Amino acid sequence: MAKPKRGRSTAAIDDHVGARIRERRIMLGLTQQQLAEMIGVTYQQAHKYERGINRVSAGRLYEIARVLNAQITYFYEGLGQEAPRPVTPHQRMLLEIARNFAEIQNEKHQEAVSQLARALAGR
Repeated sequence: MAKPKRGRSTAAIDDHVGARIRERRIMLGLTQQQLAEMIGVTYQQAHKYERGINRVSAGRLYEIARVLNAQITYFYEGLGQEAPRPVTPHQRMLLEIARNFAEIQNEKHQEAVSQLARALAGR
């Protein structure tokens, strides 16, 4: 028996929630593999969640929110807007900076980068 197709709005919600999971994961500097391990699923499953291929259950979304330190509502923010908000080059750069900063293992180096950013920002 073939699986019934989901309506456009349901698929759009799954896509949106998946994109928000991906955005938050990248913001925290985590790989899909790391997220998968943290929530107890395979890398492939985490990938399918982020792409909206597989729907995230309520319980799994709760666990994802917990490990990503986000409110459940975070994953639904912006839903229902007429057009999906595009990621700007500036937003992409900010996410990349956050990801790279999270990869710095040496605390003194992290502090130095933080001080440099404050100085460049004029704070």
